[in-house]
Amino acid sequence: MNTANEYLAQFLGGSSTAFSPTIIVASMGLALLLALLCAVVYQFTFRGFTYSRTFIHSMVLGSIVTCMLIMAVGSNLARGLGILGTLTIIRFRTPIRDPRDAVFLFACLGAGIACGAGAYIVAVAGSLFFAATAFLLHVLPFASRRDYEGMLRFSMKVGDKDAEAELESILVKYCSSFCVLGVCDAAQGEEAEFSYQVRLLDPSYRKDLVAALKNAGHFASPVLLLQRSTVEL
Repeated sequence: MNTANEYLAQFLGGSSTAFSPTIIVASMGLALLLALLCAVVYQFTFRGFTYSRTFIHSMVLGSIVTCMLIMAVGSNLARGLGILGTLTIIRFRTPIRDPRDAVFLFACLGAGIACGAGAYIVAVAGSLFFAATAFLLHVLPFASRRDYEGMLRFSMKVGDKDAEAELESILVKYCSSFCVLGVCDAAQGEEAEFSYQVRLLDPSYRKDLVAALKNAGHFASPVLLLQRSTVEL
């Protein structure tokens, strides 16, 4: 039976081949708390178009899974190769389009790995440092250009050269840059629905840009959604 000093040494030092129930519960509990910390910071600093509740759940649950796997492997090389071979069968078909989402997910997995390996000080210090850095990058104006960005959607008659020329003149007037994200058919092919990624010269031009498209007469249902506006899925 381990003494208190042996438990403390195992808690601070690293993993061993056998884990007591107390260490298992403590490891998974700490992985859960650190993943929740990263998830809260991600939720607070999120500034994308779509907010996914399932992605945050994946962050938290992923840390617990990795913690469990690391404790299951321990120092057994054969067991580790077997688990690695099993995981290669699993294919994740959900794309992660934003690299920042992948970093937060990787941070939660890293916390779970560190807790499973028994490196609790590394897990706590690394998660706190990561959360503080992510929060500071959110608060500070470092590389901040997203308040001026948005998605513009409207419908336009296919092949209307006058409308295309007027559209370009309006976008040049109110936007510093713009590009087409997608085009899909509408009204049995007579019209097309366009999606543009635009960066406004000034955020106050939001209403002016939509009003200019409406007054032009060639564009139906123009809508501009700035980057800071989010929709929960």
